[in-house]
Amino acid sequence: MSASSVVVGIDVAKAHVDVAVLGVQFGARRFDNDADGHSALAATLQPLGVALVVMEATGGYEAALACALQAAGLPVAVVNPRQARDFAKSMGRLAKTDAIDARMLAEFASVLVRRDDLAKLLRPLTDLDQQVLAALVTRRRQLLTMLLSERQRLQLAIAAVRPGIEAMIEAIRKQLDDVEAQMVKHVQEHYIELDKLLRSAKGVGPVASATLIAELPELGKLNRREVAALVGVAPMANDSGNSKGRRRVVGGRFEMRRVLYMATLTAARHNPAIKAFYDRLKAAGKLPKVALVACMRKLVTMLNAMVKTNKPWDTSLHGA
Repeated sequence: MSASSVVVGIDVAKAHVDVAVLGVQFGARRFDNDADGHSALAATLQPLGVALVVMEATGGYEAALACALQAAGLPVAVVNPRQARDFAKSMGRLAKTDAIDARMLAEFASVLVRRDDLAKLLRPLTDLDQQVLAALVTRRRQLLTMLLSERQRLQLAIAAVRPGIEAMIEAIRKQLDDVEAQMVKHVQEHYIELDKLLRSAKGVGPVASATLIAELPELGKLNRREVAALVGVAPMANDSGNSKGRRRVVGGRFEMRRVLYMATLTAARHNPAIKAFYDRLKAAGKLPKVALVACMRKLVTMLNAMVKTNKPWDTSLHGA
């Protein structure tokens, strides 16, 4: 390998990260997963001419490290853990340790770096404002999950424990109101123009807008097929020989897709373009869920075009 093909795999844990490098002499190393460790790792990798750094999404433990490496000028791809594990299995690596995982991620990086569409896989550099908004969006999601759990418990609770559950539900609701207020304030302070642009499309409310800004920073930077595949609403081929399998939507960003689903439900009732499209698909015999997924794809591609051109919703362009 030449210096231009040096690739790095990083296995991320809560307290430390294990690093493997292919293309130069670099023994397996471990760094602390904190600010000092991130700085030390970035300083170690910068002189190597790294073509790609790959790490798994670990629920947030990788976020600060990815940002630190990006700030140091290193290309970083954060991949789905399932994809990384499937790659390891395809290579016959069934054993699993931190060092082995780092090595397999480096080998995965050596494959990804040859792809023509590598740019799509690279993690966009996020600033502090976007990180704060993403944290608020995540916290809102967590509170909604807690609220649903408590409501389900309340349905089966006996009289002795109901007051405690009701008090918890009330506390969660107050927290939820506070977080949503913070989200709206943060968006108004830092992303007011983008928020106005997105919300000009009927169906996109404050929560959907904040989620799009926080969790889909690629919006407006990809073509319509790429953004649909990134969200996970693009039908994937399933053909073999003369067999033409049924197309399905797979992969993508689940949480983003869930918010988009709710926005599309509203749009299918109140947005003339989406409503007409939905009605046309239903009239053609499509199942309601199939029609709705198609509307999700149409809505996200429209929003992508709006952000790309910096033009709000135009009925003459998107009219029924």
